[in-house]
Amino acid sequence: MPRQSVFEMPFTKAYAALVAKAEKKDRTRVEIDGVIRWLTGYVSVDILDDLTYGPFLSLAPAWNPRAELITGSICGVKDEAGVTE
Repeated sequence: MPRQSVFEMPFTKAYAALVAKAEKKDRTRVEIDGVIRWLTGYVSVDILDDLTYGPFLSLAPAWNPRAELITGSICGVKDEAGVTE
C-alpha cells in the first residue's frame, strides 16, 4: 500500500492522532483544541470534518504571527529554526 501524504489525510484522522499522542503525554483534547485555535484562528474543529489536512492548513483563517517562534520536531523532523514558509 503506498504511503499517504499527511496533507491528503482527512483532518479528522490527523486530529485523532494528535489527541491520542497528547493524551499519552497526560494532555487533553481541550488543550489540543486551544493550540489549534491559537495557531490557525479556527474557532472550532467541529466544522473541519470535510477537510483534508492540506486545506485545513492552507485555509486557516488567521495564522498566529508568533507561529514562527515554534521549534521542536514533528514526526521526527527537527525544526530548530522555527516555522517558515
